[in-house]
Amino acid sequence: MTFSIDQIKFDAHGLVPAIVQDAGSKEVLMLAYMNSESLHRTIQTGDTWFWSRSRNELWNKGATSGHTQKVKALRYDCDADTLLVLVDQVGPACHNGTYSCFTSNIAVEGSAQETAPAAATGDRFAILGELEAVIASRDAERPEGAYTTYLFEKGVDKILKKVGEETAEVIIAAKNKDNDELRYEASDLIFHLMVLLRNNKLPLDDIMKELANRHVKK
Repeated sequence: MTFSIDQIKFDAHGLVPAIVQDAGSKEVLMLAYMNSESLHRTIQTGDTWFWSRSRNELWNKGATSGHTQKVKALRYDCDADTLLVLVDQVGPACHNGTYSCFTSNIAVEGSAQETAPAAATGDRFAILGELEAVIASRDAERPEGAYTTYLFEKGVDKILKKVGEETAEVIIAAKNKDNDELRYEASDLIFHLMVLLRNNKLPLDDIMKELANRHVKK
């Protein structure tokens, strides 16, 4: 069915909330509002446009800061009154200079999700999602002194060099039958590989899909 903006249920002020999510890390970046014009411009340009309720005007995310959002997917919910915008985020999404606007936590009684190690949540691969989000944050914010910032600022050649070095270290550890060393070096390799994926804008989800496709074919 062909989409029409008329399908969206705007509120009494002609607005609809738009949740913006990193297409790669799946981190929720911000909440903004669109009217019919900003939604139309977002669809037509592939860049995010919103309606500023404080300034009463359209605004193109990143037009002045350079922290742009290239739309990868645009969805609406079952009630057609909320939008989900998946983007490739350049730089911080928040005007405070953070990767995401959602940086403040509220303690909830009986919830251990915020403090429990990833392995304790029951998802043995949860740490990969957490690591992907941290790497995305470092890419966006570039905190001074962080090793990941150093890698991103040095560029793909430096990242590739580290991937090559860690691959060699994994091979040596395996040949030496030293599983303690192998565990350590394999962790280094996975980290640097994930930095490479972020640098090249290739989500970990795409790797998982490729593995799943290969599994089906076998």
